[in-house]
Amino acid sequence: MKNLKGACMFGQSGGPTSVINSSAAGVFTEALKQGNITAVYGAEHGIVGILNEKFFDISKEDPKEIELLKYTPSSALGSARYKLKDASVDDSDYRRILEVFEKYNIRYFFYNGGNDSMDTCNKISKYLQSVGYECNVIGVPKTIDNDLYGTDHCPGYASAAKYIANTIMECNLDAKVYNFGCVCIMEIMGRNAGWLTAAAALAGYKGLGADLIYLPEVPFDTEKFLAAVKNVCEKNDNKCIVAVSEGIKNLEGKYVAEAEASANDSFGHAQLGGLAQVLANLVKTRLGVKVRPIELSLMQRCGAHLASKTDVEEAFNAGAFAVKCACEGETDKMVIFERAYDKDGNYVCKNVLMPLELAANTEKKVPLEWITNDGSYVSDEFIKYALPLIQGDAKAPLEEGLPRFAKLKKVYATL
Repeated sequence: MKNLKGACMFGQSGGPTSVINSSAAGVFTEALKQGNITAVYGAEHGIVGILNEKFFDISKEDPKEIELLKYTPSSALGSARYKLKDASVDDSDYRRILEVFEKYNIRYFFYNGGNDSMDTCNKISKYLQSVGYECNVIGVPKTIDNDLYGTDHCPGYASAAKYIANTIMECNLDAKVYNFGCVCIMEIMGRNAGWLTAAAALAGYKGLGADLIYLPEVPFDTEKFLAAVKNVCEKNDNKCIVAVSEGIKNLEGKYVAEAEASANDSFGHAQLGGLAQVLANLVKTRLGVKVRPIELSLMQRCGAHLASKTDVEEAFNAGAFAVKCACEGETDKMVIFERAYDKDGNYVCKNVLMPLELAANTEKKVPLEWITNDGSYVSDEFIKYALPLIQGDAKAPLEEGLPRFAKLKKVYATL
């Protein structure tokens, strides 16, 4: 819908990343320039803030702080894990959203998140269309899991991959310093897609990687795993580095770490964790070697000190592109990344749009042909894919040796 005049609303949802705020900076910077956008709001805790009519007036923020968002990890506005029911089952949330949008004349809506967030964005877009409310809706991708359908890669993934690769290189040097053996098992995020764990191969590309890499795309065979660890130990003085996705499943299709999962989240996903310890106990008992389990946990998604400059810039551009497209009349779409190469063979990224419904609740997994036949490593094709994405450094300025992150005023919007 072209030539809409009204306010815009932006929200963040799902797990934070080190560059999600860079997308926010892109949205805010571009929205504040647009003549058809009369006000710019940031929802507190995503869709929950809209339902509770709690959002911030971004025009009150210092432009310098908005710029610093590019280098500030986590979700500056607050995130949410709130699942909207189908409107055909219960439309009460949708009617409330419409009420708030009408009250504040919201004509542009941007939602920044992963699979479940794109489902929320899609549902809101379809509902507003069904009731005839004119509002251009664009999803802005985000997920360190890199599993959104249709896009070459996702903002946040490259920085997390870079953190993982760096950390494995450092741990490799540390774990092999003694004159006795040690098996180091590193648990990396990734429920059903192994893109993050595959990043361990980037460390291997530099000669300091994991000896074994296990992704959730292929069934995990405990006996084959123990045999592989034993084989590496026999060749390397009982020293072995293992990188494993938290979401690996056994031959029966059950999460290996599920026994350690304490609960499910609001979308019904098992909250996995403790896999490294489970495997460490197994290795110690069966092979009798010293084992050190390491769970990277939140650090892999908030490590902005190792952010990829490429990732930061692409995240910012995705936010700005979403606003430009919405102001040109586009709606019901998600921004995606297309990979290309210039005449000199250098990687370039192009933003285009894809229908929202294609991204909602779908997962893009690591291609099986990129995983070795025994399921314990990835091929050079992954290196070619990931290496261009982790280039460059983008860090917050330092104050007294510590990063200066953005400090938003967070002034609530009022009419």
